[in-house]
Amino acid sequence: MRILVLGGTSFVGRAIVDDALRRGHEVTLFNRGRTARGLFPRAGLLLGDREEGDHTALAGGSWDTVVDVSGFVPRHVRQAHEVLGDRVGRYLFVSSNAVYAPGAGPGADESAPLHVPEWDTEEVGRETYGPLKVACERELGSRYGERATMVRPGMLAGPHDNVNQFTYWVRRAARGGKVVLPADPGQPVQLLDVRDLARLVVLLAEDDRGGVFNAMGPAEPLTLMEMLRTCARAAGSEVEPVLVPPETIKARFPLVRPDPVWEQTFQRDFGRAREAGLPSTPLATTAADVLAWDRQSGEPPLGVGPSEQVERTLLSYVQGA
Repeated sequence: MRILVLGGTSFVGRAIVDDALRRGHEVTLFNRGRTARGLFPRAGLLLGDREEGDHTALAGGSWDTVVDVSGFVPRHVRQAHEVLGDRVGRYLFVSSNAVYAPGAGPGADESAPLHVPEWDTEEVGRETYGPLKVACERELGSRYGERATMVRPGMLAGPHDNVNQFTYWVRRAARGGKVVLPADPGQPVQLLDVRDLARLVVLLAEDDRGGVFNAMGPAEPLTLMEMLRTCARAAGSEVEPVLVPPETIKARFPLVRPDPVWEQTFQRDFGRAREAGLPSTPLATTAADVLAWDRQSGEPPLGVGPSEQVERTLLSYVQGA
């Protein structure tokens, strides 16, 4: 297949391009060429800037599928359609679990209510990210109809992660010892290896399959405590979780959500994606791969989670209480 990827060199796009190339597809990237420009020498590269509305490089050519991993505001989707039109067969948009409105409860599938779409701002933030993605989906559906495919991933993990939520716990578990756990240890966690997401996206493109798909993992239910212990086993370390009352915490711990938010965020139904071929890499494999990548990268600052000093202070507080 001829696949055009809008983006393609960061985290999600990188995994999708890698999977598509390994499966023998002809891939063309459209991006600014600023991140890992020489990463995929077998892929074509067209330079442009969606933020500036520069799509000149897309004026010619045709593709079986366009995979959009860099559309965050509805203008991005609208302008892509205006320049590509019918020169693409299917438009596959990587959306987000954040499109869902609160209140659907555990086990909600793709039919759950969505946020009200955001049309009046292009400022992407915690409150606007989901509504902007809803607007992107609406724009796509109105323009491509049955040729539109939307994939809604939840929390992702894997090498080259640029969000680092799971990487924090892998690195922390590798250090071993007493680990602050400011939440119900039985809190559900849904976490998908980005390489599994990539395989789903490429399969949907190959099958020319439309519709909406929740992309979550792992295959079996997972708790916060089980996740921590799996990370420790992958690192060959031992951890002793220490429960800390959530009200004592000011630092935000990755993958920890206040009740009842986690009931919706981390208990989505993703059976439709599994039926379409979504694989499920064992969490231990993902943890081991993330640990190896993190160490090879020199364990740079993550930008998430509490510092070691904050954790020591919390441990002292609990032990002295």
